[in-house]
Amino acid sequence: MYPQQLNLAVWASLAPAALVSAQEVTQTVEEVEVIGRAQQFYLDSHTQVGTKTDADLLNIAMSAQVLSEQLIEDQAARDITDLYRSIAGVSEFSYSGVTFRGFRDNKNIFYDGVRSDPYSGFSVPQVSNVARIEVLKGPSSALYGGGEPGGMINYTSKRPTFDEGRELTVTSGSESLKGASIELTGGVTGNIAYRLGGFYESQDSFRNNANSENIELAGGLLFDLSADTHLTTTFEHIEQNLGGNRLRGVPVNDDGKFLVDPSYNTNEKSDYQNLKALVLRTKVKHKVTDSLNFNATLRYMENEREQAYHESRGWVDINGDGMANAEDGTIRREYRDQYRANEELSLTLDFVYDTDISGMNHQILLGGDYHDVDTKYDYWRARPGADGVTNLNIYELNYGITDPSTYNLINMNKDGTASIRTSIYIQDTVELTNQWFWMLGARLDQFDETEKESGNSYKDNDASYRTGITYKPVDTLSLYANYSQSFNPVSADDFEGGAEELEPSTGSQVEIGVKKEWLDGRILTTLAFYQIKKANMAQSNPAYISADETPNEAEIINLGQVQSGGSEFTLVGDITERLSITANYAYNDTYIAEGDSRNVSDSGQFVNAPKHQAGLWARYDLSIWDSAFAIGADYVSDQISFDDQKVKAYTVLDASWATRWDDIQLSINVKNLLNKTYAVSGFNERQGHFPGQPRELIAQLSYDF
Repeated sequence: MYPQQLNLAVWASLAPAALVSAQEVTQTVEEVEVIGRAQQFYLDSHTQVGTKTDADLLNIAMSAQVLSEQLIEDQAARDITDLYRSIAGVSEFSYSGVTFRGFRDNKNIFYDGVRSDPYSGFSVPQVSNVARIEVLKGPSSALYGGGEPGGMINYTSKRPTFDEGRELTVTSGSESLKGASIELTGGVTGNIAYRLGGFYESQDSFRNNANSENIELAGGLLFDLSADTHLTTTFEHIEQNLGGNRLRGVPVNDDGKFLVDPSYNTNEKSDYQNLKALVLRTKVKHKVTDSLNFNATLRYMENEREQAYHESRGWVDINGDGMANAEDGTIRREYRDQYRANEELSLTLDFVYDTDISGMNHQILLGGDYHDVDTKYDYWRARPGADGVTNLNIYELNYGITDPSTYNLINMNKDGTASIRTSIYIQDTVELTNQWFWMLGARLDQFDETEKESGNSYKDNDASYRTGITYKPVDTLSLYANYSQSFNPVSADDFEGGAEELEPSTGSQVEIGVKKEWLDGRILTTLAFYQIKKANMAQSNPAYISADETPNEAEIINLGQVQSGGSEFTLVGDITERLSITANYAYNDTYIAEGDSRNVSDSGQFVNAPKHQAGLWARYDLSIWDSAFAIGADYVSDQISFDDQKVKAYTVLDASWATRWDDIQLSINVKNLLNKTYAVSGFNERQGHFPGQPRELIAQLSYDF
């Protein structure tokens, strides 16, 4: 497809040229407006995720959240799952997959406004190189392209800055946690700024045979080519080595009680999941005129993941009663050896034009993007028994008696996919009066995907629309309503069995809400009500029996409709001069209105879709000791697995304490303070439920030098 050298050459060639240009211009002074103490902690009311333009959360006709860098730091977050408590309507499904307003999703992942996931699904996105996280609720296809209708998450990377900073941090904690990181920023010249960051962390796991190692090196340069032109180049190198992975769940009974200790792992000590990724990014921002701005982002990403692991295939009838179930205490395992690699190149171009038409202010966005992805996939498998894989007794664990080097590995003849997406989009935000704002947007996508092994290919296009209106009776209060659409292209895999007329699944949402600033803008609350419909899902055709018996029926057809309705409330900001808080509550009811869905249990309930969720994180400053205490809570109501096994409701409490002496800060976080045993989500009977982390202590010592 595109060799790594292409983007390396682009990245490297831009830097020297920009360096020469930068020396010919005068320094651009960074101006930062400080809007009260809350800006320093959890409330960040400005975002680009909803409109791709600079906007105030109070003014946009949609529900969105921003998780600040301070919140990430205070919670000692290592990956995105540590932060779900702070996002209304989001819960963990499995790995990087989430339940978003009732819908399962693991692909609506963006970095710096561009669709991309260096961790590729089975690894959870880490946040060591993340400055903030933006979450857009509801369909986003009219601005960002195909995806599920629940919402999207955008990770904003740390960037070069003229602010001088040098920080060294060492970490220690439970399960032999140890690590170190360094963060360096500042000006190279009057017009060039830099950033260089390094991160290392290793830890054992409470799961048998498992451990982790994460390494990241990231950095970049900012060139102020002129007062109107700025160029940023960044790189990110990621290595992740997970021993005893891919981690599955722990067997449970139908009431959701673990049958064995949550430390259980079906994998051997020799199993692993290793990931390497490289991300290169170049962004240009240019002010063409006072009314016209241009942004361009070129992004290259490559990663490869190797994994070899033992997969549970169900119970073995050991006691001879004619039924294979938990009473036998033994599972059949198969062995999977997989290699996956992705290479992606994307280009995003945006023009933003501010003008007056008929006495009304218009901000017009016109843009387009190109996204080319080439994947490789090799898959080898050894079956239980026949290919040498031994069974595992879950009660008397017999690790180590099986040897993968002796297995008879069978090539499953997998390959990969090649896909290209191109789009053009337009959006107009109109200030009708000083109280009324209207937004209208549309996007046209063309997508082309080919499954390499079978040759199945899929070409189509889709248009998505959205509109919203905001009314501000006073400066601190806004009421809004929006209508938005989504689509999700069909996978080329679904074209087996003679299906040739499948259309993308489509979704639509109606949402109303109210936002309010309190205490001179120190607090922002959002209350939203929504109704989402998703249709045209690719499902098994109930009229299909076999190619011989029903030759005129396709095996896969567009079928069914799912509806999701609910409400969300968020509160972020400073209650007093010392108390900062982020709190949220979400209610959701997702159900099948017509047909069937792949994400429902045998009884028809949606899998891992809790009806109630609540999250809290509150920080209290003690200025006399130069310290801060914080406490957090995460509540998720009952859920259900694919096999109708209950996932019990849980409430988990966390706490932290931080203190500073001059340039040294010590912080201590205790996660799962009461050491509660719980499952975050379920899968199926043979895989079990995913256990939550037991009590964990994390201590960090930072030095600004």
